Amino acid sequence: MWDFSIGRALGLMARTMPFIVLRMAVYFGAAVAYVLVTGVGAGVGWGIGGFGDPDFQATTTMWGGVIGFGVVAAVMYLLREYVLYVVKAGHIAVLVKLLDGEELPEGRSQVSYAREEISRRFVQASVLFGIDQLVKGVLRAITGLVRGMVSILPIPGAQQFVSIIHAFLRIAVGFIDEVILAFAIRTNSDNAWESARTGLVLYAQNYKPMLKNAAWLALIVYGLSFVVFLIMLAPAGLAVYLIPGAWSAGGVVFALLFAWSVKAALLEPFAITCMMEVYFRTIKGQVPDPAWEAKLEQLSKKFSSLKEKAASYQPPRANPDPATANG
Repeated sequence: MWDFSIGRALGLMARTMPFIVLRMAVYFGAAVAYVLVTGVGAGVGWGIGGFGDPDFQATTTMWGGVIGFGVVAAVMYLLREYVLYVVKAGHIAVLVKLLDGEELPEGRSQVSYAREEISRRFVQASVLFGIDQLVKGVLRAITGLVRGMVSILPIPGAQQFVSIIHAFLRIAVGFIDEVILAFAIRTNSDNAWESARTGLVLYAQNYKPMLKNAAWLALIVYGLSFVVFLIMLAPAGLAVYLIPGAWSAGGVVFALLFAWSVKAALLEPFAITCMMEVYFRTIKGQVPDPAWEAKLEQLSKKFSSLKEKAASYQPPRANPDPATANG
């Protein structure tokens, strides 16, 4: 079936409880913010609509809710680099150390240790975000390659089958970009662009076991997310009922939001921990295959960009000693 240990992944998550709590605060807080600000927006719209007829009030209530929802979405979009830098990458840095059987420094919080590790590897959030975006682009190209391989198989109804496979692979590959970041952290390289490039080549030459395990995890994670969605329909419906001019589709939207928050806070780190275990075990003792590197260059401009940035990277100079500088 799969090549990861569910028990070990859960054990590692328990050992990184400070980050699990941080993730829950961030993602559950975001879900609550969506509900509250949407409700406030709808309430303001309902109040404004009181100056007109019932149809006008229904319209202003709806637009008030939409604007409130959009405000929170815009804030989350602006915070995406910070969340990746502090929450996701920081959690990965701690998991990498624990997966390798190392102990975390005593007397320091996991979050402060992780922040120092990430800032040492990536210097700025924008660097990490840039690497992450290029990695995702290359992974999409690899998924497209797999889709092309499947499409030439002599299978009845192959086109529909390939479309389903491609959609599923795109979901599954969503767990892998952070595994490449984990490789970049694990190598202790000064050049994070080069580490990400190497990690992608190693992933590509082992795409079969990686995609197989990612597919299993996609089924587990999205299956559990759907269960959470069904459970949250009732309280989400209550929240919509309390909003002035109840929004008929709001219950489904809010239930989806809470399912997303559970997925992001709890299920995604579980999946990434499992994928890290499989990836590190699979690539052990391997070196990047030049043939696969050449194939990735042909497949993806993002990989070529990553390679160029790795080649042109200049590590930041250490700040000179003030005493020495003053002669």
